[in-house]
Amino acid sequence: MPAVAQADWKPVDRVEPYPIAGKTGPELYASIGERGPKAGIGRAIAFTNFKLTWQRDYRPQADGACTLVSARPKLIISYHLPKPSEKLAEPVATNWKTFIDGVRKHELVHGEMIVAMVKEIEAFSVGLSAPDDPNCKKIRTRLQERLAELSQAQRQKSRDFDKVELSDGGNVHQLILDLVNGG
Repeated sequence: MPAVAQADWKPVDRVEPYPIAGKTGPELYASIGERGPKAGIGRAIAFTNFKLTWQRDYRPQADGACTLVSARPKLIISYHLPKPSEKLAEPVATNWKTFIDGVRKHELVHGEMIVAMVKEIEAFSVGLSAPDDPNCKKIRTRLQERLAELSQAQRQKSRDFDKVELSDGGNVHQLILDLVNGG
């Protein structure tokens, strides 16, 4: 049986809002600071995380090797975004919409990075073979080593992206300024 990647999988996206309070841009932003998802030493405006599980088919070969003939991911991406607890009056409602649309777009980039990582894992996994591995143990160790590398690379890309977006003049920084200053 030839090894084949399963190109027909799709991630499941979930939006998980957290409530914030306030009637003005500064009040809304202060509430985000109090109630936002924990990230590092502080709180974030929004946060993207994921749960990844796999269905893998390891096959011992006649020559004593083990080959991973299929690896099908199940990926759930969760986007944690702020949501005002009450209806906002104009012009704050329009400013909020611009802000949250921009934050959502930022978080979707994190989601795309996660999907790209899963595709890299899949491409590396399917067809992977380890010689002299009749119990399919060596192949699992090799796979886990590569998964750790790909995971670290994805995390670094994500940190680098945030650094640019949150820096002075970056997209998210500008969204914050526009919300707080009524821009």
